[in-house]
Amino acid sequence: MGIEFRDVGKTYPDGTVAVTGFSCTVPSHRTLALVGTSGSGKTTLMRMINRMVEPTAGTVLIDGQDVHALEKVALRRSIGYVPQAGGLLPHRRVVDNVATVPLLNGTAKRAARTAALELLELVGLDPALGKRHPAQLSGGQQQRVAVARALAADPNILLMDEPFGAVDPIVRRDLQDQLLAIQAELGKTIVLVTHDVDEAFKLGDEVVLLRTGGIVAQTGTPQQILAEPADDFVRDFVGAGRAERTLSVRDVAGRTIVVDGDGRPVGVLS
Repeated sequence: MGIEFRDVGKTYPDGTVAVTGFSCTVPSHRTLALVGTSGSGKTTLMRMINRMVEPTAGTVLIDGQDVHALEKVALRRSIGYVPQAGGLLPHRRVVDNVATVPLLNGTAKRAARTAALELLELVGLDPALGKRHPAQLSGGQQQRVAVARALAADPNILLMDEPFGAVDPIVRRDLQDQLLAIQAELGKTIVLVTHDVDEAFKLGDEVVLLRTGGIVAQTGTPQQILAEPADDFVRDFVGAGRAERTLSVRDVAGRTIVVDGDGRPVGVLS
């Protein structure tokens, strides 16, 4: 399913402008990363898709249909959602957390739990963890459970709001790699919100970089944005001039080593 924002805006009753005239299309089976600092409207935009936020201007469409014409509960159950810090129900076992939406949609309990255990395996967890409660898992394991829960109803669209921001850098990289593997297998339409431009570049097929107030600074593939920053704001945000972005190669003992602008090795060129 494709998603389209048509000249969308959001102004709150106190006059705060969160988003101004935002237009963008997310093709089916692709990942769009919305990246920007706090106050750039990225989470507001994402929540317009499942009507957790209603725009005050413009239209959001899924496969050409205005989401405002869809019933809220049915819409939300048809879309996978991974909030910050997982949002798991602490009093329910992991397997029942994952099975939540299928059960609400009428799937038999046994079938929903069987499918939930298979999803735990898909996200890189031992299905035996399904018997535990969220508090008995590490932060990284909880986030994997949150991704499994979002996938449980086999949605075409997956919304992810800073999904890996609460875990340490090593676990974060593992979770990012897991998401790439899942996307390669399942081909969902994903909208990812992040403040981390490196995460946006790694996970997004296309990236939208936002200024304060939901104003688009630049849209493009990670390669396009890094190669041709639209202005100084974008150049500074993506760190185009940072040493780690300026790579070169050196020959060491017959191997081609990639080094950054400070001469530190970052990898071996194959």
